[in-house]
Amino acid sequence: MADDAPGPDDIAALRAAAAQAAAEAAEAKAAAAQAALDAAIARSPGAPPAAPATDAPASDAPGEAEDAADAPSSGRESEPPAKATEKPDPAATHPGSGGYRDQVRTAYAYQGGTLPLGALLVAADGSDGGQADPAPDASVQVGFALSMLNRHGLVAGATGTGKTKTLQGMAEGLSAAGVPVFLADVKGDLSGLAVAGKDDPKVAERAASIGQDWAPTSFPTELYALGGLGTGVPVRTTVTDFGPLLLSKVLGLNDTQESSLGLIFHWADTQGLALLDLKDLQSTIAYLTSDDGKAELKGIGGLSAATAGVILREIVGLQAQGADVFFGEPAFDTAALLRTAPDGRGMVSCLELPTVQDRPALFSTFLMWLLADLYHDLPEVGDPDKPKLVFFFDEAHLLFNGASKAFLEQVVQTVRLVRSKGVGVFFITQSPKDVPADVLAQLGNRVQHALRAFTPDDATALRAAVRTFPTSPYELEQLLQSLGTGEAVVTVLTEKGAPAPVAWTRVRAPQSSMDPAPEAALAGIVAASPLQAQYGTAVDNESAYELLAQRVEAQQAAADQAAAAEAAAKERAAADKEAEKAAKKQADDLAKMQAKLERDAAKARTGSSSGSGGTRRSTPQNPLDKLLGSMATTLGREITRSVFGTRRR
Repeated sequence: MADDAPGPDDIAALRAAAAQAAAEAAEAKAAAAQAALDAAIARSPGAPPAAPATDAPASDAPGEAEDAADAPSSGRESEPPAKATEKPDPAATHPGSGGYRDQVRTAYAYQGGTLPLGALLVAADGSDGGQADPAPDASVQVGFALSMLNRHGLVAGATGTGKTKTLQGMAEGLSAAGVPVFLADVKGDLSGLAVAGKDDPKVAERAASIGQDWAPTSFPTELYALGGLGTGVPVRTTVTDFGPLLLSKVLGLNDTQESSLGLIFHWADTQGLALLDLKDLQSTIAYLTSDDGKAELKGIGGLSAATAGVILREIVGLQAQGADVFFGEPAFDTAALLRTAPDGRGMVSCLELPTVQDRPALFSTFLMWLLADLYHDLPEVGDPDKPKLVFFFDEAHLLFNGASKAFLEQVVQTVRLVRSKGVGVFFITQSPKDVPADVLAQLGNRVQHALRAFTPDDATALRAAVRTFPTSPYELEQLLQSLGTGEAVVTVLTEKGAPAPVAWTRVRAPQSSMDPAPEAALAGIVAASPLQAQYGTAVDNESAYELLAQRVEAQQAAADQAAAAEAAAKERAAADKEAEKAAKKQADDLAKMQAKLERDAAKARTGSSSGSGGTRRSTPQNPLDKLLGSMATTLGREITRSVFGTRRR
């Protein structure tokens, strides 16, 4: 049969025919050409003979393609048959071939709900990497399985590659599917979701090329603003609910200071002191470093004055930026993010951040609090047909910059566990390296826009990103640098939980306005919101600040009373001492007086008695002397009794 075998020129011609058929997006012709090529390869030397390609029906192509996968791709007569472990013929899995196109079509055809993303792009010349005049194949739609969106995802790409519009289109598709969406609008670009887009011939042409049924559409949107700074319903939370870990990230504390802050929160909780706003926290720290409060923490480690000073200075710095309005009451209930509009579409909750974009640590950590609060409040739902909420972290690298180990562990834990609550999380950033590896490991869906490699570090990051994609026929390192605006390399999880083939995709155009909404429209949305009445006005309830002020006042009053009692006691002791001293002096004076009287009496007695010749005569005692001596003795005794309290009454 060797004489009937086609030569290398014949095989090359058939290959060209197959490539041309694929480029023309003619599915039937491509399948027939591929079948002819497979049959020719199978009949080449070293392979069993097969029926002529022109007689092979198109329906036999899949079976012949399986045979061709085990056949040699070269026309050399000396080459032995290919083994089963060798790579399949590149033509069968080429990104521009009907074989690979069929794989993509099959993998992205879900049985359940779908979030459409775009259409597969195919290069006109069928070259690897798709460098030459790519054209979309509208018959091969690429998107996400709604049931797999709680496996989280990543949207990455350099500045200007279309990440924001991809995010906007995904939010529109989710809303249309009845799934609520939360997204952070850092630059104010996403407020256009509330306004219908404008008719544009270029947009219409692009939409038609990828099979998108495009029409100007607005979507139900709720606008929020942190603490009311900006246009939106104010979003606040209490310091206690925010917690020491997230607050440490906002304040930029080190591990030791973070531990001390946790100790402060613990003490306040045990004392029943509500930390509602920053002044509550300041008063608590001031109390614990005062003479009255130092003993409160002595048994559990204490709080150094230096650490307390650092924390207080950072809080003052935060207040100077106006951030104290983010903390307080009424605290925002994250259940409001799960609402749907009356027409059944999911509500798009847009957090407006342009006024605080210069405080990235604050708003990024605030977003993390929202997600953690959702995890805390929502019940377990397992794997629903569609998520209860999809949460988009724009500028995700800001969340992880300078983050402590404990903070990263909390992020990883929250992302890992919130899946079972029916919440999907998408991180949007410029490069996959901006997201820690432990977080990336939790992401099952990926939309990668163009990457740049202007520096050695960029080149290293590009190669690292390429290695994270499933095996594909694309030259990804080359393709990722040549993607146009609005194009992306996509891989997602299928409904079975397996990675779908990598697909070079042209992303759908948003149907809402790609420009920011007018200020008047935004103000009208906020005024009409039912949440404005609930959260619009701040409330200052009794909390740690007032309770500690009362405690300090009571302690001061008690201290003043104790000081007064001590002063009175000292005064009484001093008076007693003076009285004792005076009594002693009086006694001494009386004793001296008595002694003098006795001496005088004795002298008087001896002075009156003298005899001649020096002979002493005994003469009767003068009555006056007796009287004086008796009076002196009696007077001294009475005075002594009076002084020492021994006189009988």
